Amino acid sequence: MPKNILRAVALAAALLPALGAVAAPLTLDQALDLAVQRSQMARAARAGAMSAAEMARASGQQPDPMLTFGIDNLPVTGNGRFSTNAEDMTMKRIGIAQEWVSADKRSAREAVSGAMHRRESVMEGVAAADARMQAAMAYIEAYYAGEALKLTALNEKHAREELETGKGRLATLSGNSAEVLGLTSTVGAAEDESADTRQQQAAAVASLSRWTGEPAEELAAPNLAIAPTSDAYVAAHPLVVAKQRDIEVARQEVEVARLNRKPNWSYEVSYGQRVGRPDLMSFGVSIPLPVAPGARQDRETAAKLALVEKAEADAEEARRAAAGEYAALSSDARRLQARIERFQTAVLEPLKQRTAATLAAYRANQASLVMLFEARHAEVEAQRKVLNLQRDLAKTQAQLVFKPIAQGAVQ
Repeated sequence: MPKNILRAVALAAALLPALGAVAAPLTLDQALDLAVQRSQMARAARAGAMSAAEMARASGQQPDPMLTFGIDNLPVTGNGRFSTNAEDMTMKRIGIAQEWVSADKRSAREAVSGAMHRRESVMEGVAAADARMQAAMAYIEAYYAGEALKLTALNEKHAREELETGKGRLATLSGNSAEVLGLTSTVGAAEDESADTRQQQAAAVASLSRWTGEPAEELAAPNLAIAPTSDAYVAAHPLVVAKQRDIEVARQEVEVARLNRKPNWSYEVSYGQRVGRPDLMSFGVSIPLPVAPGARQDRETAAKLALVEKAEADAEEARRAAAGEYAALSSDARRLQARIERFQTAVLEPLKQRTAATLAAYRANQASLVMLFEARHAEVEAQRKVLNLQRDLAKTQAQLVFKPIAQGAVQ
């Protein structure tokens, strides 16, 4: 007997963690973490950053040398045409050519690649922020859809209870058939309303599962962090951060264009082999001649400078748009909060008092079941209205909190 008890205790202890894990509702933070881990956009951004890092390492190297070979002075007429041994001036040649890029040019190219790498690295933070925001919006929608389903279920429960009471009163001749028929209709309407809400809730849960990869059977109430200030929101806005990185890249490309006014020299060494005569070695230098820098090199530099101005204008426009977006969202959040408080005070509380008064009147046989149901239904509808306002407020706050790139992701 003691052994059986010990086994039961051990089995219960082993099952407790699993039961706790199953019963624990999914939280908003857990949903966000899952969304970032599963985001293919974040994965693509990481691959882009890795690619840019490899390019940054390669851009600072000298170009590969070129192997050159050929035949000089090959006869094409006469008895010895196309023969490499018929003419003593025919020479077989092999050599190495190398374009030499100066250290400052290679450093400038490496700086451009480094700026591109930093831009791609920021894109990973942008992708993660987008995944968090989309998951947060889906979570909020699913949570409040579940809460709305509870209210419609409560309304359906009230309708059923009052229908059963009406049937009982009809059986004792204290009720009437019109009242029962009216309550039967309200039950059907309540059932349809519950079915519609259940459909919406299923769609919201499916949308959330698209981000988390897990079925969300139960959700905890969303606990949102404090919204950032306007300056912090604008500074970490994905579009603003991306445009700032574009400015950095454009400025580095201006330096590369400026240095390209100095041509790269190429060096070549070759060895020539002749029949019956001494072998020869050749050495040469190729120097490009910028004969019209004003028509080419200077225009390339001017084009890059114009791109810097374009990037700066785009960044300023992005900052203004982000500031306007913050102002609109903050205004919406304040107005929604005020509406919730006003509706609860001016509408919901009086409806609760009406329900209590109607219930007391019904018990005193001074109100009908239909009147009681209408009072309860009106109260539930008001609660649903408050719930919708709370959902809209949560979604607005989620945009303020999760739209910016997370702290530390802006490099």
